[in-house]
Parts: sequence; C-alpha cells; structure tokens
Amino acid sequence: MTRLILASQSPARTKLLTDAGIHHEVLVSDVDEDAVQARYGVTDAHDTALLLARAKAEAVASMPDAEGALVIGCDSVFEFDGESHGKPYTVDVARERMLRMSGSKGVLHTGHWLVDCRDTAADLDDDGGTADGTGATVGAVSSAEVHFVEMSEEDIDAYIATGEPLHCAGSFTIDGLGGAFIRKVDGDPHAVVGLSISTLRDLLGQANVGITELWTQNGSAAISE
Repeated sequence: MTRLILASQSPARTKLLTDAGIHHEVLVSDVDEDAVQARYGVTDAHDTALLLARAKAEAVASMPDAEGALVIGCDSVFEFDGESHGKPYTVDVARERMLRMSGSKGVLHTGHWLVDCRDTAADLDDDGGTADGTGATVGAVSSAEVHFVEMSEEDIDAYIATGEPLHCAGSFTIDGLGGAFIRKVDGDPHAVVGLSISTLRDLLGQANVGITELWTQNGSAAISE
C-alpha cells in the first residue's frame, strides 16, 4: 500500500483523514514557524499558509522514516481586516480578536504541500526494479470565507475559558465548541478544519496517486514519535 504521512500533530487533521477512510501515519516536524516567516518575510495570509505547509512537509520528508512515502504538510492562517492571524496562545489576544470578529467575517487559508519521497527511476541502479516515485513537490491553498454570529462578551469569555480557541488559527474551530459561533462558510468546510480532502486528492493526482489507493475501512493512523 502507498504510504501517506501527515506532517502535523493536529488531532483535527488526522480525524479528517480517518473519517475520509484515508490510511496514514503521523510524523511531526520541529519547524519553528516564527523563524520561517522571519527568514522569508512573508506577511500575506495566503502565502504564509503555503510557506509554512511547505516547511513542515519538507522537514518531515528529510527524516529517515519518510523514505518511500508521500508526505503532506498543512498550515492554516486566518485573514481578518487585512491582517494575518495564527494561533492566539493567550487569553487577552483571543478575546481581543473575537470581539472584533463578532458579527463579521474573515477568510481561513489552509496551505497544503505534498512531497513524494518514493524512489524514482533515476534513483534505481541498472539492476532493475520498479519505481513509483515522481519526485513531485507540489502545493496549493484552499480558502474559505467564515461568517460569525454576534457574540456576547459572556459567550466569548466562556469559550476562551474552555481553552479551545487558544491553539487554533483565528481563535476558533468549526468542528468543536466554536461551531456554535459560525453562521456559515463559503468554501470548503474541510479547509476551515485544517485539511481539504479535495485539495489533497488534487495534489496526490500530481504524484500519480489516486486517493482511492489510500482508502481503508477505518483510515487508521499510526503515530510516529
């Protein structure tokens, strides 16, 4: 079976793949997101999401455990009022953002980057053997416009108290408690969760892999440390 490695520790992303019946492994990178952004000076939310997804995928692709596999890296950045919002981490930042977001809308950009670590024909010697690898390293961004309901200060404080929004791009989730505050989504809802299955399908196609090749009955994930 073709191996797919998810270069992310996000439970939401691995759940998406599992629910879609896609067998995968999880191998987490140690990418310093702030250092990557400082190096390239990217401020645009769309481009930042793609840059960080690529950095994570390439970091994991360089690990010995990724040999012979396909690696998918993802990163999400929320664009609001022309600003890029990653994870808030602190209560004060989350509260300030959510007060501004109440009754408004923004765009969640999720970058995807796929690296094909399988052997290519050029990797094999003259003794024969087959090679399925394409050497592909390709990416794409899936974006969706998120519309929020009017949120009271009490709602916001109660939500932040759960801890859920502190480690989510834009200070919200759609697949958890934060879904109560999202009125509608224009675009792929999977992208808002953190990984667009249809975008993954397109990228796999560029590596000559059909997504149905990865289907299993339960899409179980194997966690690598």
